[in-house]
Amino acid sequence: MEKVKAGLLPFYLKLYDDQLPEKRAGFKKVLKDVTVGLEKCGLEIVTAPVCRIKSEFAKAVELFKKEKVDCIITLHLAYSPSLESVDVIAKSGLPVIILDTTTDASFDQRTSPDKIMYNHGVHGVMDFASMLRRVGRRFEIIAGHYLVSNVLERTANAVRAITAAKSFRSTSALRIGESFKGMGDFAVDEKTMASKLGIRVTQKGIGDLAKAASSISIKQVEDEVKNDRKLFKVVAPLEVHVRSVRVGLGLRKLIQDGGFKAFSMNFLAFDGSYGVDTLPFLEASKGMAAGTGYGGEGDVLTASLVGALQRAFGQTTFTEIFCADWKGGNIFLSHMGEINPDVAEGKPLLVEKPFLFKGTKNPAILTCAIKRGDAVFVNLAPGPHDTFRLIAAPVTVLADTKRKDMASVVRGWVKPKMRSVESPAKGVEKFLEEYSRNGGTHHSALMLGDKLEALEIFARHAGFEWCVIE
Repeated sequence: MEKVKAGLLPFYLKLYDDQLPEKRAGFKKVLKDVTVGLEKCGLEIVTAPVCRIKSEFAKAVELFKKEKVDCIITLHLAYSPSLESVDVIAKSGLPVIILDTTTDASFDQRTSPDKIMYNHGVHGVMDFASMLRRVGRRFEIIAGHYLVSNVLERTANAVRAITAAKSFRSTSALRIGESFKGMGDFAVDEKTMASKLGIRVTQKGIGDLAKAASSISIKQVEDEVKNDRKLFKVVAPLEVHVRSVRVGLGLRKLIQDGGFKAFSMNFLAFDGSYGVDTLPFLEASKGMAAGTGYGGEGDVLTASLVGALQRAFGQTTFTEIFCADWKGGNIFLSHMGEINPDVAEGKPLLVEKPFLFKGTKNPAILTCAIKRGDAVFVNLAPGPHDTFRLIAAPVTVLADTKRKDMASVVRGWVKPKMRSVESPAKGVEKFLEEYSRNGGTHHSALMLGDKLEALEIFARHAGFEWCVIE
């Protein structure tokens, strides 16, 4: 994951400092705890001085812009009149997340009236949020107590979702070869990709890859092979491993030199020409873990989605629904030879992949079981009139197979979390019906963890329609 930076903006009321100056000290702990808590969630926090009047809010925004924060998180320590802050924040151009929390987790019938002072920021939230809406300024709001809920984790995920949307909409993508002829579901012309999504596509040929691979030294290959042996359980023959690493390092050089954040290739373009004797499946997998999005068959749209989500959240891989387990109510995920090792349960295998297409030799690929637990299946579906719909489906990743002959296959089994269904079989039936009814393509992403709320925020800020299948 990439490090993201947020500006924490504490709100307060000048009247309290004028009339009750001793009360300010009572807010120090909550401010410190929230700051530390957000940092523990992986954010870099720039905390502004407590703001009360318009000039102070203006200085805070100047600080945030100077520090190049990705968004503003507001923390309403007490009531603060919205007209002191709303204009300067609305015009800042920075995304806004309202953190709705208070000093104490409980305010019940036994609570002392002395505590009102330290827990009434919620109506300041309402004033501020209402005014942001009135002036047409989009914002996110995350509510809960910072000690007894996951509100800080949710806030951090919201920041990451916003940065993922920004990253997606500025993607520079590399495609090797033409898109797979006849595959229409993910196909979007490059002009539309640029104007509607901000994705810029550069296409290169096998000759470009060959030139980059020829510049890779023997030592670079040897060092990469040694590193692979530390990271993975290598069972592929050395010759297969070496040729895959050489082509893979050539691809890595192309990506780095071009500043690309996403990559796709058409395996049919690899015909042995220019001395490129295998496919860089291995580098496609390692690249995902490093933050370079991937999509198969020339699909730079899904590659851009995978890259943005991986850089923001980690543990995101390209995948496809391959088979339905109608009886068990499960879905089998797979692809030719690409999976992000970041999603692995245990140490991935590095194996030789029998390749059935003429012109190239067997490549080395990574295979693994996907980490069990909650996940979200994610798809970006092109729609009518150049619209795009983000489809998200909560799933449970199941245990791996015990079949030894599946060890060399990219694989994973998931169970859709479908409500109000009579049986597991009905669940997978309903899921597949709703997925295709909403235009889902056959290329997708799988994100580990319960990131549904964050994905909805991502969709809003990226300008996508939003669809949940559950």
